[in-house]
Amino acid sequence: MKYKTLTIIGTSHIARQSLKEVEKTMKTQEPEIVALELDRKRFFALVHESKRKLRLRDIRRIGVKGYLFNLVGAWIEKKLGQLVGVKPGSEMLMAARLAKKYKAKIALVDQDIEITLARLSKGITWKEKLRFMWDLVRGIFTGRRELKKLGIKKIDLTRVPSKTVIRKLTGYVKKRYPNVYRVLVEERNHVIAKNLASLMNHFPDKKILAVIGAGHEEDVLGLIKKSR
Repeated sequence: MKYKTLTIIGTSHIARQSLKEVEKTMKTQEPEIVALELDRKRFFALVHESKRKLRLRDIRRIGVKGYLFNLVGAWIEKKLGQLVGVKPGSEMLMAARLAKKYKAKIALVDQDIEITLARLSKGITWKEKLRFMWDLVRGIFTGRRELKKLGIKKIDLTRVPSKTVIRKLTGYVKKRYPNVYRVLVEERNHVIAKNLASLMNHFPDKKILAVIGAGHEEDVLGLIKKSR
């Protein structure tokens, strides 16, 4: 998606297609600013290829539910990445390395992960948490059936889902886990959009490439347009 001086690539963090799209766009557009859906902690861990580990003592800051959700989420993403042979976040790492190669500035536009997890701990109910765990176990055996109920035949993990599939999936999450959706998607959409709009205001003549998850793409662009 493109808007004025801003180009947004909606990615899947384990899709080979995303790696190719980032590489192609960086080469053809040569942006002067590359904005990543990361915060400082995740960016440091990604660039230095170190694991960002949360310890039990971190529960005091981020809460029990946020801590558990982070552990489960990271495990799922890692396993899916192993299935397709792509480490989660590889497209972000590629964008960062190419930004250095083309001498582009890097901007980190996501909310601090600990703020997100702390808000998740306060917002998510134990009912949603237990429902998530149940759906995780059930999905191993009935995942395809659940996708068919949403009108989705199959998901190719090597590619970014279509906008139609993304809308169906996000709609499902919003209905079944409203507080999870609010914290992980809606609130972060506003943070990302605000930071990207700020970049456009401060650097009106600079070409900006934003690399963000495909689930954020449409709403973030809509929020940016409303703010200008």
